[in-house]
Amino acid sequence: MSDRAADRARYDRATAHLDAPLAVVDLAAFDANADDLVRRAGGKPVRVASKSVRCRALLERVLERDGFAGVMAFTLAEAVWLARAGIEDVLLAYPSVDRTGFAELTSDPKLAGAVSVMVDDVAQLDLIDTARAGGGQEVRVCLELDTSLRLLGGRIRFGARRSPLNDPAQLAELARAVQRRPGFRVVGLMAYEGHVAGVGDAVPGAALRSRAVRLMQAAARRELAARRAEAVRAVRAVVPGLEFVNGGGTGSVQHTAAERAVTEVAAGSGLFVPRLFDNYTSFRGRPAALFAQPVVRRPGVGVVTVLGGGYPASGAAGRDRSPVPYLPEGLRYDPQEGAGEVQTPLLGSAADDLLIGDKVWFRHAKAGELCERFSELHLVSGEEVVAVVPTYRGEGRTFL
Repeated sequence: MSDRAADRARYDRATAHLDAPLAVVDLAAFDANADDLVRRAGGKPVRVASKSVRCRALLERVLERDGFAGVMAFTLAEAVWLARAGIEDVLLAYPSVDRTGFAELTSDPKLAGAVSVMVDDVAQLDLIDTARAGGGQEVRVCLELDTSLRLLGGRIRFGARRSPLNDPAQLAELARAVQRRPGFRVVGLMAYEGHVAGVGDAVPGAALRSRAVRLMQAAARRELAARRAEAVRAVRAVVPGLEFVNGGGTGSVQHTAAERAVTEVAAGSGLFVPRLFDNYTSFRGRPAALFAQPVVRRPGVGVVTVLGGGYPASGAAGRDRSPVPYLPEGLRYDPQEGAGEVQTPLLGSAADDLLIGDKVWFRHAKAGELCERFSELHLVSGEEVVAVVPTYRGEGRTFL
């Protein structure tokens, strides 16, 4: 029996008493992936990216492990919620215009001490000041450096359009503006290289493209390492007590951690290992999060129909944003229908061995977005469901 066939048998036995649709997390795979992230970080702490988990019980499980420290949140409301729940170090990875959240943050010493907010524009400071509503707590500020690789004078760009601050001098100028402003203090710097950490470089059937990606990423790492070090020096000249420099992501942990200027790395997708993280030369993870849809029809030879399953991931629309039928092996979408809103036909010889009520196991394209489709996760150890824990959505929290 292949490893995948054995996994299918385990998951089917563990959830035999449960009706699909349902979602599971394989704890052995999850913990092994966590260990791999810590190993690749080479002694530097890993800050767990909550957007890729979206389950408090699993965030807490990770933070109990040696090598992990702190959470990287994706909205201010989430950051405040996590801090109120007892997480003492939360970095908000994106600028916010949540006036209600800032009023709450600046009125509570516990929250203000636990949450660091992202800033890349003085206008964001203005908004926070107008939102204070009398709250006098000092706001911990993290500055973001744009990491994109720019060639030919900026006419060619690789990387997400994030911070407008690409030059270390710009970052230092903003640091001075923050330090001069009452009620704010620069505590950190972040530089997330998504074009390195989040782009697969070994895509099956795309050898030339994969080689081009590897060449781009090698050039991007060299350029960014030098620029990030310069940016850290420039900011430390203004803020000698800078507490942290955050960088990296699941696909670049070991490269980013090797930079002396970086004090911590961020990662989250590497815990669940969704399908978009299959095609990397830098690491090999174990799929830990899956969802099951039930077979509801057998329209003919070589085809079954499962309930729903059309859970596309965010990003530029394409086939790689769809979930992928994973277990049993040998199933594929009907190209005319794909993954449907309420039903999904699946083709392949494996369909003939499936009966009405059987489960088909899928892998989602992006990690935490799976949790926006399910209110709970069934945690599997061996052949048992050992716990059922709520997702953010299960706790009534839909931050984005």
